[in-house]
Amino acid sequence: MRMRIKHILALCSLSSLFLIQQGASADDDSKDKKKQADPQRETVAKPLSERQKKKNEEKLKKELESPYKKWLNEEVTYIISDEERKAFSRLQTDEERQQFIEQFWLRRDPTPDTEENEYREEHYRRIAYANEQFASGIPGWKTDRGMIYIKFGPPDEREEHPTGGTYDRPIEEGGGTTTVYPFEKWRYRYIEGVGTDVNVEFVDPTMTGEYHMTMDPSEKDALTNVPGAGLTLYEQLGLACKTSRFNRTDGTHLGTGNMPLPASMDQFTRLEQFTNLQKTPQTKFKDLEALVTSSLKFNLLPMQVHADFIPVTAASTVAYITVQFVNRDLQFKEKEGLSEATVNLYGRITSLSRRPVNSFDNTVTVNVPSEMLAKASESKNIYQTAVPLAPGRYRLNIAAKDLVGNNASTYEMALDVPHLDDDHLTASSLILADTIEKVPTRSIGTGMFVIGTTKVRPRMDATFHRNEKMGIYLQLYNFEPDEKTKKPEGTINYEIVKNGSNEKVFEYSEDAAKAMGGAAQLVVEQILPLQDMEAGQYTIKITATDKKRNQTITQSAAFTVL
Repeated sequence: MRMRIKHILALCSLSSLFLIQQGASADDDSKDKKKQADPQRETVAKPLSERQKKKNEEKLKKELESPYKKWLNEEVTYIISDEERKAFSRLQTDEERQQFIEQFWLRRDPTPDTEENEYREEHYRRIAYANEQFASGIPGWKTDRGMIYIKFGPPDEREEHPTGGTYDRPIEEGGGTTTVYPFEKWRYRYIEGVGTDVNVEFVDPTMTGEYHMTMDPSEKDALTNVPGAGLTLYEQLGLACKTSRFNRTDGTHLGTGNMPLPASMDQFTRLEQFTNLQKTPQTKFKDLEALVTSSLKFNLLPMQVHADFIPVTAASTVAYITVQFVNRDLQFKEKEGLSEATVNLYGRITSLSRRPVNSFDNTVTVNVPSEMLAKASESKNIYQTAVPLAPGRYRLNIAAKDLVGNNASTYEMALDVPHLDDDHLTASSLILADTIEKVPTRSIGTGMFVIGTTKVRPRMDATFHRNEKMGIYLQLYNFEPDEKTKKPEGTINYEIVKNGSNEKVFEYSEDAAKAMGGAAQLVVEQILPLQDMEAGQYTIKITATDKKRNQTITQSAAFTVL
């Protein structure tokens, strides 16, 4: 018995030993296979896969949590451009985001030379108003009315039907009386990129206070689906059938039958307006508009910009906006012995509330014989456009792009358009020019640098050589005329002072009656030789005195003589 037990124990020990050896052998085989499969560990970073890129983007989105996520997706969601949104998403630190936000508002500041940013203040006022007036279970800024109000400001006219009820349709909607859901109709006289006489309609068919923008003028009709009720005038006269409303193919249920609709209610016109109300304005040079409205400031293509103002009436002033480039900053392309540079220009003028007022665009082309290109490197190319504006303060943004060198530049400045007061002596800008000459009769009032009958090309840097002559141009308004002669009674005094020493180097006075024009508008055109003046910096002052009213006005400008 004992021998049998010992025999069994011996067999168990042998079996255990065999299993342990088998396990060790298996582990060794596994390690060998792993070594064969991964002979050397890689230490070089591989390009990110699409899944990894997506994961990183999700991580970045989490980093943009409030306040930056709130700023991006709530506060500026209707006014930030696609380019700016993409640029903001690429920022890595809160410091970069904060700097971006500061630049974002600075680019929109109509008066960058003051501490206040009127555009930002107006924007947040609109958001507050939208949240207060248009909330309906969701914040007011999220509603359609909030979107339109924040983007375009208060409408010029607003028709409200907060409880719906009885409504007399206009004849273009078929006429007749019906019952309507609550709705509002907003009218804007002009929206850039959308058009003039823009009518936007909001309807609340659920009667919950949540109005949505509609393209269908008949959507507000609560009796559309009620047989025999709310008939239009055409349907009452037998010129249309109510069932035909549901067979229309223009996206409406208007009861006008076959009667023609006005152009503003054409289905394609309505669709175009609906689309344009939700996108940024279109321009000729879209890349330059992006620079004006969204890109960070840079100056790869230097340019000088200057504005002069010539009042026309009490309600209108012409702003002469002049832009200058130097040949050395342009890239030229040579072809058949002629070198050519091309610059696209785009300018936008906005009001203090950031509403677009006017815009202009043009292409400036410079041609120089290739053999003379080196000598012409310091030559200057000047462009000017005339823009009529109402008196007030505006913001001017200009973008330029060199099509050959692909360089671009942006420039911004405030425009203070003067008011022509009929009861006071008033003056235009004082223009120092390198050219003042009469134009042919056919060119009066047209072309660059032409003011009335005179070509006045401003010297942008107000720097003249002693062998040159400096042109002086100024308009004076509202002298009190003499009762007998109907001519102005007063004087125009010219004074030039050398800066630093306050030494008078030139003084001259003339009778206002001898100047060109009449009492309502005098034109000062003078040519001043500079050969007797020493090199230095000077200030010219022109003082007009109206002896009848005992009023005086002075305009001055600095210039340099080399």
